[in-house]
Amino acid sequence: MEIINLSERNSIINQYMAEIRDKEYQKNRLLFRNNIMRIGEFEAFELSKTLDYEPKDIATPLGISRVNVPTDKIVLATIFRAGLPFHQGFLNIFDHAGNAFVSAYREYKDAEHHQVGIHVEYLATPSIEEKNLIIADPMLATGGSMELGYKTFLTKGTPKRIHVCCVIATPEGIDHIRRTMPEDKTTIWCAAIDPGMNEHKYIVPGFGDAGDLCYGDKL
Repeated sequence: MEIINLSERNSIINQYMAEIRDKEYQKNRLLFRNNIMRIGEFEAFELSKTLDYEPKDIATPLGISRVNVPTDKIVLATIFRAGLPFHQGFLNIFDHAGNAFVSAYREYKDAEHHQVGIHVEYLATPSIEEKNLIIADPMLATGGSMELGYKTFLTKGTPKRIHVCCVIATPEGIDHIRRTMPEDKTTIWCAAIDPGMNEHKYIVPGFGDAGDLCYGDKL
């Protein structure tokens, strides 16, 4: 399994990451969402380099141009609700992709909010059979929601390759993906890997709750 950590080399993504982590900058939801989207666009561009391509002749007004174009079919999947702006970033690049959506949210099992479960209740997806499945979700914390989302999508086929795409990952989340997804055809893409989580299973230092920062507090 390959791990692509984009923070290991300098790029403009570092500026976007600095802004979305900044608690003062986070007060502007529009700017926060835009940066999540832009990180998605840059990850999608990097991911596009790994697809299969073939030459295609294109008729221009003045002749024929041969261009290498992707042959892989893509299904772009996301997890409600935090994944929506991240998903849009990928869709801006892979505009011909199929789109899949699943709801998966954390449920605390104790009053102290230390034991976390994941609940799934909605799925809308095309077939993923022999396609590149991109699962775009900003936070790879425990890896539980990513695993359940993946298993839900598997009810609609077996993908050719799996790309787990996030903004921030933890070592625990990465290890969970290693244990639960096919080693030989899964790649993890992230803009940063943070050291770990607090007792409530939020990434530290992270940037907080992605869904709340994008769309406001929830009950």
